[in-house]
Order: sequence, then structure tokens, then C-alpha cells
Amino acid sequence: MSENVEQKNTKLVRKLVFIVLGMFGFGYALVPIYDVFCDITGINGKTDTEAVTDVKYEVDLGREMTIEFITSLNEAAPMVFRTKTKKMKIHPGQYYTVNFYAENKTDKKMVARAIPSVTPGPAAEYLKKTECFCFSEQTFEPKEGKTMPVRFVIDPEIPSRYKTITLAYTFFDNTAQR
Repeated sequence: MSENVEQKNTKLVRKLVFIVLGMFGFGYALVPIYDVFCDITGINGKTDTEAVTDVKYEVDLGREMTIEFITSLNEAAPMVFRTKTKKMKIHPGQYYTVNFYAENKTDKKMVARAIPSVTPGPAAEYLKKTECFCFSEQTFEPKEGKTMPVRFVIDPEIPSRYKTITLAYTFFDNTAQR
């Protein structure tokens, strides 16, 4: 009888070890699965993290698109962050500059980083930025405010199904990582 209980316990331990290993494997695979899911659904609007060189595009004056700008702060970022332009009509192939404003609300020096995203995600490959505060960390002196430009163009090769693009930035306080 005790052998039967011992066999059941051994079987249970094996099952539990298998479940734990399976959970670990699933957790490890979540990042690539998430990336594939975002690529398929188009919600992964990652933009370039480096400036592109100016390219002379032929401006498509017969086509007008809307680009919206959204700003947000990570809950730990003691800053003010806003765009000076919320929405604008643009023509693919023409360069535009939009200004953003950020201000350190603390009495200490702060290092912050803006992370961009584009919606719909597949449109991100057509958004080309030649200048952006998001390419590097920004250092703010105590109570300092800065106007920061973003210069961009939408590649005229963008499919006509894209009528509106949203460019969003979230600022994070990276001072502790320094």
C-alpha cells in the first residue's frame, strides 16, 4: 500500500516539474511571440532610432493625409511634456517640422528619454525622421524647459489606405540609470 502512495507521489512530482518547465518555456517564448503578433496585427509601430538623411522626394500634392501627435509621461517622470501641434494635414514627400516642449519640474538635474510609436504600426516604415529628440537621452537642468523639434517626411510610397497616422511619444525619467 505504501508503495502505491509512493508511486502516486512520484508521478505527481514529475507532472509538477513538467508544468513548471512548460511555464518557464512559455514565458521565455512570450517576447518573440509578442513581436510576431504585433507584426501581424500592425500594432507594433516602432520607428527608426536614428536620423535618416534628407532624400529628395517628389511631393504628392494630389494626396493629403492627417498626422496626429500625442504626448504622455511615464508615471515616474516629474515633467511637463506636450506638443505645440496636435494635428496637421500633410502631403507625402514634403518635409515638416513640429515642436514639442518638455520641462523638468524638479530641483535636480534630470536625464529623460522619449520613446516613439506610430499607429497604424505598418505605417512606421514610411515615416522618416531627419531630426528628433527621441534619438538620444535629453538632459534637463533643474526647472529647465526645452523646445525640441522633430523634422519628418512621409515617404510617398505609403499605401493609399493610410489616411491618418498617429505619432506618439512617451517620456521616461532615466536619471536613476545614470
